[in-house]
Amino acid sequence: MNRVIEAWKAVGQDSLNLPNVITLVRILLIPVFVMLFFTPTPDRSLSAAVVFVVAAITDLLDGYIARRTGQVTKLGKLLDPIADKLLVLSALILLVNVDRVSALVAILVIAREVAVTGIRAIAAGEGMIIVAETTGKYKMALQVVAITMLILEGTGLSELGNLHLAGSVTLYLSLVLGYLSGGLYVWSFWKQVVAKGL
Repeated sequence: MNRVIEAWKAVGQDSLNLPNVITLVRILLIPVFVMLFFTPTPDRSLSAAVVFVVAAITDLLDGYIARRTGQVTKLGKLLDPIADKLLVLSALILLVNVDRVSALVAILVIAREVAVTGIRAIAAGEGMIIVAETTGKYKMALQVVAITMLILEGTGLSELGNLHLAGSVTLYLSLVLGYLSGGLYVWSFWKQVVAKGL
C-alpha cells in the first residue's frame, strides 16, 4: 500500500488534469465498445461505431488541450499511447472474430505496436527521447477510418458503398505507413544508441 502511495506522489496530483481525464474516459469507453461489438447486430454495430469514433476523437482532444494549456504530464505520456493501442487492437481482434479482417493483418499490426512500444520503453529507460513520427499519426488516422468502415459494414448501410473493400484498402495502407514509421523509430533509436556508445 505504501508503494502505491509513493508512486501516486511521484506522479503528482497535478497529473489528474483535464487532458488526462479525457484519456481515462477513452480507456473506459473501450469495454463499452467491446460489449457492443462482441456479438454485433446492425444496431449494435452502429452503436459500436459511434463509441469507437467518439473514443478516437478524444485522442485528438486530449493531446491538443495538453499542448495548448501546457498540461503535458508523465502520466499523460504513459496513458495516451496505451489507450490508443488498446482501442485499435481491441477493434481489430473483434473484426477478426466476425471475419472482416484477416488474422494475418491483425497479427502484423499487433507485432508492429508491440515492437515500437518495446523500443520506446527501452529508450526511455536509457534517457533517450524518440519523438512521435508524423507518419505514425497518419497511420493512426487511417486505422480509425478503416476500422470505422469495417464496423459499419455490419449495419446494412449499403448506400455508403462497398464498406468492406474501402475499409480493407485503407487498413492495408495504414499497415504500410505503420511499418514505415516503425522503421523510422528503429532508425532514431539506433542513431542514439550509437551516439551514446551503448
